[in-house]
Amino acid sequence: MTTARKFTLVVGATGTTGSRIAARLTAAGHPVKAAGRRATPVEGCSPVRFDWDDPASFAGALEGVDRIYLIPPLGAPDPAAVMLPFLRQARGAGVHRAVLLSSSAIPEGGPAVGQVHRALPGLFPEWAVLRPSWFMQNFTGDHAHARTIREEGTIRTAAGDGRIGFVDADDIAAVAVHTLTEAQAPNTDLVVTGPQALSHDDIAAVLGEVTGRAVSHCRLTYEQMCDRLSAEMPTEFAEMLAGMDLAIAEGDEDRTTDTVERLTGRPPSSFRAVAERELARSGTDTPPAPRAGIDSCKDGPRARAARQWASSGGQ
Repeated sequence: MTTARKFTLVVGATGTTGSRIAARLTAAGHPVKAAGRRATPVEGCSPVRFDWDDPASFAGALEGVDRIYLIPPLGAPDPAAVMLPFLRQARGAGVHRAVLLSSSAIPEGGPAVGQVHRALPGLFPEWAVLRPSWFMQNFTGDHAHARTIREEGTIRTAAGDGRIGFVDADDIAAVAVHTLTEAQAPNTDLVVTGPQALSHDDIAAVLGEVTGRAVSHCRLTYEQMCDRLSAEMPTEFAEMLAGMDLAIAEGDEDRTTDTVERLTGRPPSSFRAVAERELARSGTDTPPAPRAGIDSCKDGPRARAARQWASSGGQ
């Protein structure tokens, strides 16, 4: 007699990392539940309704699940208050492995999802926290940077000459699938970066070469960045993002790691390769127009801004 294989629940299965993870898991033959507020169909997956704000949706989403990939609720001021009740219910329902998407900029015990990071080892015997650097897809997809590149040929930051180990979302997905499926869970956090630390001037130069358009990095002060972001999102959220730019300017993100190659057996993708690939997929030499994002966020300018930021892993 055989036992039915358990599902992996992928929260945010239509998002930047979740969609890639779901596709990789199903291609490898792993049963997947694709979780979203409207149970949106995802190829090869079993769609299931899941809403962080509706605990009544938890039990159905967890049925038959033994591991989960977690993206925090978008725009939640205190993710731990929303997530921990679900995670306790998940453990009681038989989930034994949890992989959480966090950020290289947020340490264990830090603000927002850093509190969930701290709690995870006490909830599950098998776990991992992915802390990717800032996404390369921010410059080619739905992020505000891609929009200003497309419309104005500029990238606006308060990051100055600071460098970042920008990372390909495909590489994050490959690491996530490893942590979800390998016999031994990492039971640690993993900082995930690309192969090279680049400044926004470097990014602009590569995009100019790939697209044949002039792209420049417009340097803003912290106050200018706060004002710009506050027009689209809550002030405290804008201040946090502008503060991250200041940290970049001070060198906090100037690093690379061997996580991708160590866990997947291949080197991470370069920004040039990703820019060429992503823009070719869109059928244009400029970043595509914004489109609908993750299911679990309501519309409106502030919500869209939060969705664009959080769907790229808070990066």
